[in-house]
Amino acid sequence: MAPTSINIKSISMNDQVYKDIQIKEVTSKQLLDTFIRVPWSIYRDDRNWVPPLIAERKEAFSPRHPYFKHAQWRAWIAYQDGSPVGRISAQIDELHQQRYQNKTGFFGLIEAPDDDNVFQLLFEAAENWLREQGMRQVAGPFNLGINQEIGVLVDGFDSPPFVMMGHSPPYYGAAIERCGYQGAQDLLAYEMDNNTLTIPRIMQALIRRSGKRVNVRCLNKSKREEELETMRDIFNDAWENNWNFVPFTREEFSAVGKELLMLLPADFIHIAELDGEAVAFNVLIPNINEAISDLNGRLLPFGWAKLLWRLKVKFPKTARVALMGVRQKYQNTRFGPALAYLVIKAAMDAGTQRGLERAEMSWILQHNHAVRNIIESIGGEVTKRYRMYEKYL
Repeated sequence: MAPTSINIKSISMNDQVYKDIQIKEVTSKQLLDTFIRVPWSIYRDDRNWVPPLIAERKEAFSPRHPYFKHAQWRAWIAYQDGSPVGRISAQIDELHQQRYQNKTGFFGLIEAPDDDNVFQLLFEAAENWLREQGMRQVAGPFNLGINQEIGVLVDGFDSPPFVMMGHSPPYYGAAIERCGYQGAQDLLAYEMDNNTLTIPRIMQALIRRSGKRVNVRCLNKSKREEELETMRDIFNDAWENNWNFVPFTREEFSAVGKELLMLLPADFIHIAELDGEAVAFNVLIPNINEAISDLNGRLLPFGWAKLLWRLKVKFPKTARVALMGVRQKYQNTRFGPALAYLVIKAAMDAGTQRGLERAEMSWILQHNHAVRNIIESIGGEVTKRYRMYEKYL
């Protein structure tokens, strides 16, 4: 497809005037590099923003990434007075289309200054491409898919995000709504004090009654591929009925697993077995944002040394429960909550041994009251709220 380039000079629309804004499609490595670096101008005065590692971002957008085995995407940059000031992406996920058959495409990676003109033109570029591909609805932000970073922060701007969670300026939500979008789903992030984690008495009794039927163990690294496949199978089963769920492919989960195993102690990953069957798991990720916040996205020349020292010697004080699941057939039985409590407690105990002080559990769908009740019963409190949006094309 030919690259898109739109020059706007004094064109009136909705009583607003677009002044010298140019939208360029990302069609080269140089433009992709510019696309990746746009957030630096948006957040230069935001002390809570954590610059992503540029090398990691390049890998995430590489055609070799397993996400692109089942998805296609386009990306655009907004220029004003010759400088890049905003960006957006549009994606079509074939696995989503096969599952839902609703002609819904995604937008993502939205960044822009507090200027409705820039937002409007970026969304027009993304929506026009999606229409050309036959899409009738758009949802987002997905950066890039449902199993990656999603949502716009709408509450909880006063603290940095945890690892693999987003951060947004306060004006983003309203600006997106002025482009014709409506809120579709809210996602919650809970924080809890690791040193005061307690299991309610009723749950303690449930766990005792489970007796020797339940065994919680650490990941066996000598059987990495087999263990990762077990966790993927549990996750895909547990999350199947969630909003806009798309299953992890084997390649995707293997790639995620390899990245995590470079960062995680083995006892930060737990699998629960019931009568010998693997039925639940939990992954606690050290909050790498603590370690990279001052690297400004760069690992060279000394960033690698700093990062390794901070992860190996000065272990992060916070962590995030990012992956967790209990097989559906046990979710509405007495075993469901017990299994969830057991894997959470095992991970938190491992964290305590390394000086972990606080943990975030995210993201949790607002209407997922079963999981919310479990988190709140052990002291979790909502600290951030993210919002997903949708629009008919």
